[in-house]
Amino acid sequence: MANTPQARKRIRRNERRAEVNGNRMSRIRTFIKKVETAIDSGDGEAARSALSAAQPELARGVARGAIHKNTASRKLSRLSRRVASI
Repeated sequence: MANTPQARKRIRRNERRAEVNGNRMSRIRTFIKKVETAIDSGDGEAARSALSAAQPELARGVARGAIHKNTASRKLSRLSRRVASI
Protein backbone atom coordinates (compact mmCIF):
# COMPACT_ATOMS: atom_id res chain seq x y z
CA MET A 1 0.00 0.00 0.00
CA ALA A 2 1.16 3.52 -0.71
CA ASN A 3 2.59 5.21 2.35
CA THR A 4 3.30 8.74 1.14
CA PRO A 5 0.81 11.35 -0.07
CA GLN A 6 2.67 11.54 -3.36
CA ALA A 7 2.36 7.79 -3.91
CA ARG A 8 -1.37 7.93 -3.14
CA LYS A 9 -1.78 10.76 -5.62
CA ARG A 10 0.15 8.82 -8.28
CA ILE A 11 -2.17 5.84 -7.80
CA ARG A 12 -5.24 8.06 -8.24
CA ARG A 13 -3.74 9.73 -11.31
CA ASN A 14 -2.69 6.44 -12.88
CA GLU A 15 -6.20 5.05 -12.49
CA ARG A 16 -7.70 8.11 -14.20
CA ARG A 17 -5.15 7.98 -17.02
CA ALA A 18 -5.71 4.25 -17.53
CA GLU A 19 -9.44 4.85 -17.89
CA VAL A 20 -8.97 7.71 -20.36
CA ASN A 21 -6.42 5.78 -22.43
CA GLY A 22 -8.63 2.70 -22.39
CA ASN A 23 -11.55 4.68 -23.75
CA ARG A 24 -9.33 6.26 -26.38
CA MET A 25 -7.96 2.89 -27.52
CA SER A 26 -11.48 1.47 -27.69
CA ARG A 27 -12.53 4.37 -29.89
CA ILE A 28 -9.52 3.88 -32.18
CA ARG A 29 -10.25 0.15 -32.47
CA THR A 30 -13.88 0.94 -33.37
CA PHE A 31 -12.82 3.26 -36.19
CA ILE A 32 -10.36 0.66 -37.51
CA LYS A 33 -13.04 -2.04 -37.36
CA LYS A 34 -15.39 0.16 -39.43
CA VAL A 35 -12.73 0.39 -42.13
CA GLU A 36 -12.10 -3.36 -42.07
CA THR A 37 -15.83 -4.10 -42.25
CA ALA A 38 -16.20 -1.84 -45.28
CA ILE A 39 -13.19 -3.51 -46.92
CA ASP A 40 -14.62 -6.99 -46.30
CA SER A 41 -17.97 -5.98 -47.78
CA GLY A 42 -16.18 -4.72 -50.90
CA ASP A 43 -17.66 -1.23 -50.69
CA GLY A 44 -14.80 1.00 -51.85
CA GLU A 45 -16.54 4.31 -51.22
CA ALA A 46 -17.53 3.37 -47.67
CA ALA A 47 -14.02 2.08 -47.01
CA ARG A 48 -12.45 5.33 -48.20
CA SER A 49 -14.76 7.45 -46.07
CA ALA A 50 -14.18 5.21 -43.03
CA LEU A 51 -10.43 5.44 -43.58
CA SER A 52 -10.56 9.22 -43.77
CA ALA A 53 -12.47 9.19 -40.47
CA ALA A 54 -9.98 6.81 -38.85
CA GLN A 55 -6.87 8.81 -39.80
CA PRO A 56 -7.44 11.74 -37.40
CA GLU A 57 -8.46 9.31 -34.68
CA LEU A 58 -5.12 7.48 -34.98
CA ALA A 59 -3.25 10.80 -35.07
CA ARG A 60 -5.08 11.92 -31.93
CA GLY A 61 -4.09 8.70 -30.19
CA VAL A 62 -0.46 9.40 -31.03
CA ALA A 63 -0.68 13.01 -29.90
CA ARG A 64 -2.22 12.00 -26.57
CA GLY A 65 0.31 9.23 -26.00
CA ALA A 66 -2.13 6.32 -26.17
CA ILE A 67 -0.28 4.60 -29.01
CA HIS A 68 3.20 4.82 -30.48
CA LYS A 69 3.78 6.85 -33.63
CA ASN A 70 5.12 3.90 -35.61
CA THR A 71 2.19 1.71 -34.57
CA ALA A 72 -0.30 4.25 -35.89
CA SER A 73 1.72 4.68 -39.06
CA ARG A 74 1.85 0.92 -39.63
CA LYS A 75 -1.89 0.47 -39.08
CA LEU A 76 -2.70 3.39 -41.36
CA SER A 77 -0.37 2.16 -44.08
CA ARG A 78 -1.83 -1.35 -44.04
CA LEU A 79 -5.40 -0.08 -44.08
CA SER A 80 -4.61 2.36 -46.92
CA ARG A 81 -3.07 -0.41 -48.98
CA ARG A 82 -6.12 -2.65 -48.46
CA VAL A 83 -8.53 0.18 -49.35
CA ALA A 84 -6.55 1.00 -52.50
CA SER A 85 -6.74 -2.61 -53.65
CA ILE A 86 -10.56 -2.56 -53.76
